[in-house]
Amino acid sequence: MNIVVVIKQVPEIELVRVDESAGKVTLPSGPGVVNPFDEYAIEEALRIKEKNGGKVTVVTVGGDRAESALRQGLAVGVDEAVLVTDPGFEGSDPQAVARILAATIKKIGDVQLVLAGKQAVDDDSAQVPAALAANLDWPQVLFVRKTEKISDTEATVERTTEEGYDTVTTALPAVLSVVKEINEPRLPSLRGKMAAKKATIVKWAASDLDGSLLESVGANSPTKTLKAASPPPRQKGEIITGETPEEIADTLIKKLRDDQVI
Repeated sequence: MNIVVVIKQVPEIELVRVDESAGKVTLPSGPGVVNPFDEYAIEEALRIKEKNGGKVTVVTVGGDRAESALRQGLAVGVDEAVLVTDPGFEGSDPQAVARILAATIKKIGDVQLVLAGKQAVDDDSAQVPAALAANLDWPQVLFVRKTEKISDTEATVERTTEEGYDTVTTALPAVLSVVKEINEPRLPSLRGKMAAKKATIVKWAASDLDGSLLESVGANSPTKTLKAASPPPRQKGEIITGETPEEIADTLIKKLRDDQVI
């Protein structure tokens, strides 16, 4: 089974700042980290490979700094890594990234399963897995908490819902996004880290994928960020006091009615 895991290198969130005067987000200069939800996708791909055989390839879109994210995947047992990088990709929105990833998976070829984390912690859009499936014209199952059975032709999984979960069977190839309840990611061994440092990472540009791709990605993405600002500070809470619990409850109910909450 040929499995592709799409990952994203994200900044350390606690170091992200908003420049209020310029209306822009300022990112830290460090290499960043693997999106935490994507680590669960990598682990699940490795577990499926261990049961079914095959190969796991990890793919990301980004600059040269994103190599560190790919090498983290290689360190825990991923077979191959692909960095899709091109100056024309800079500024791509989630829909554009999905188009880039779809072109990459088509170039890899003979892929039965694509796994991804449910969302990236930097933008929290959760758009890419679904948009990727749409661009590939494949089935999609999002927010998977358990893979019950995987064969070469179909997958049975548990998908989380607001009420609990559904058991879904889908034909393959398909795109699955996973939640953190699905597994516990393994840690890389020293041997794995050393091998990852020496491993060759395949690099593809727009010209290697689709000649028309740059017409709808990067600066040509449909989504534009006009301004970024920090959320307004929360209003200071109010402590309701009274001589008895009944008096406190009456005061609270009156206040909620006055504010039209109830």
